[in-house]
Amino acid sequence: MGVDQQCSATCTKGSHSKTFPLSRRSYLTALLALCIFPKTCGMSVAVDSKPNILLIMADDLGIGDIGCYGNNTIRTPNIDQLAKEGVKLTQHIAAAPLCTPSRAAFLTGRYAIRSGKWHQGMNCEALNDHCHHPSNHGFDYFYGMPFTLLNNCQKNKPPELDAVLQAKLWLYTQIIALAVLTVIIGKLTDLISASWKIVAFFALAGSLFFTSWYSSYGFVQYWNCILMRNYDITEQPMKLERTSALMLKEAVSFIERNKHGPFLLFVSFLHVHTPLFTTEKFLGKSRHGLYGDNVEEMDWLVGKILDAIDKEDLKNNTFTYFASDHGGQLEAQEGKTQLGGWNGIYKGGKGMGGWEGGIRVPGILRWPGVFPADTVIDEPTSLMDIYPTVAHLGGGIVPQDRVVDGRNLMPLLQGKVQQSEHEFMFHYCGSYLHAVRWHQKDSGALWKAHYVTPIFHPEGAGACYGRGICPCFGEGVTHHDPPLLFDLSRDPSEAKPLSPGTEPLFDTVISRIERAVQEHRQTLTPVPQQLSLYNVMWKPWLQPCCGTFPFCWCDKEGDSAHPAL
Repeated sequence: MGVDQQCSATCTKGSHSKTFPLSRRSYLTALLALCIFPKTCGMSVAVDSKPNILLIMADDLGIGDIGCYGNNTIRTPNIDQLAKEGVKLTQHIAAAPLCTPSRAAFLTGRYAIRSGKWHQGMNCEALNDHCHHPSNHGFDYFYGMPFTLLNNCQKNKPPELDAVLQAKLWLYTQIIALAVLTVIIGKLTDLISASWKIVAFFALAGSLFFTSWYSSYGFVQYWNCILMRNYDITEQPMKLERTSALMLKEAVSFIERNKHGPFLLFVSFLHVHTPLFTTEKFLGKSRHGLYGDNVEEMDWLVGKILDAIDKEDLKNNTFTYFASDHGGQLEAQEGKTQLGGWNGIYKGGKGMGGWEGGIRVPGILRWPGVFPADTVIDEPTSLMDIYPTVAHLGGGIVPQDRVVDGRNLMPLLQGKVQQSEHEFMFHYCGSYLHAVRWHQKDSGALWKAHYVTPIFHPEGAGACYGRGICPCFGEGVTHHDPPLLFDLSRDPSEAKPLSPGTEPLFDTVISRIERAVQEHRQTLTPVPQQLSLYNVMWKPWLQPCCGTFPFCWCDKEGDSAHPAL
């Protein structure tokens, strides 16, 4: 969880040309849109004709949740058709198993460990300075949610934000209240000789303690759950029952307005992150409860956006990409009901370090006439590859003053080369390196070494059900020396770790991977602490508010949602 990332590449408008922004996204959900024109961000024009670019990203969607990746019980006809008309990547890898660092890497083409700022948030030093707003990082237009989608955003759902901490704070508050009440009763009955000033002091202290935390956690729906159009708040709190329709309407409207393009449209869905709010049209229609309903609604939304592309006769000139930010969350449950995704044959899920289920995601690309239809590519690719690919399609080059870990996918997608440029991929959990994969191109082996793995709870459960989400460090992880080694080309489920006795190349492979780790670490430079106490604490003076703080509520959307929902 957390707030979202900041794009490291920013663009400014010139007097004769508009911007060519390179991606950014608000956490959890946003619709970011812009127009692309020839000379921008110091990029040199490489081609005369540039495609429209449509990037669609789901949230927490498991690779096993889609029909074209093997699911035959959840209906995803629109995504399946997209794959049939284009290229399906079977080893598409997220740079991290959590939303924030994964999306930071997607938007910058760099491992999040390299970034000086992961989260978007909104303001830095003053109310409405909008220092983290997408419009200040290359985008011409923004519509979406600038903060985290939580259970708190839907009524009658248990609180999700720091739920364990909230429970402790409630307990401490009750203890303080009971103590103060006991002192007051003792004073009134002359059983306690304390002065009324002391009683008043403890009562005031208890009240201040309660106010200090409840003012943040007690009103999360108002503070976090907001919709914005550019710099203006349009809903506070947002009404989830119409958010999908509003997002769809905004996306379709943007395509219609910019049909003469070229344009770049980034649609980042609320789906399928909890609380899984699903419109009545799709409730109860799937075979997998609320989660299946939500996936099928998301597929329908994808279809409507693609219909808008077709309606404007833009299909053959549009580079379309669909992916998920990471794998499904296995621990997302309500009672015995599963609210998280399915990661197919792959072990683990969201938040589980380097286990394949948390980082191997759907990756589908379509560009009729440019990419061969109904094609499967088994080579390792990364979400980070979209950044340099989009830069190339826009006629530019990636920034030369920093390490960019992504690779331009165009030669691979067009069949001009048969192998991915990626030799090593590094799998982080937060700032901790958990695993490394080595694509040994000469032999076809795909080695993966785990240095750290989460401890599942209860033992052998396959997830951290007892914790809600697996930790990246501390007592909740196991360090492996030597590391656990798998050959994913023979054991994609990571079921049988190799050993020197079962794999003659064990020592050679581990030695080569460790050398790659050392070389990788030499390219890292220190960055500010992302999750320091000061960075994550709520700052009322920076809180976006459409009224006069703390009276923050408004509804400027009215009944403007897309009629189809």
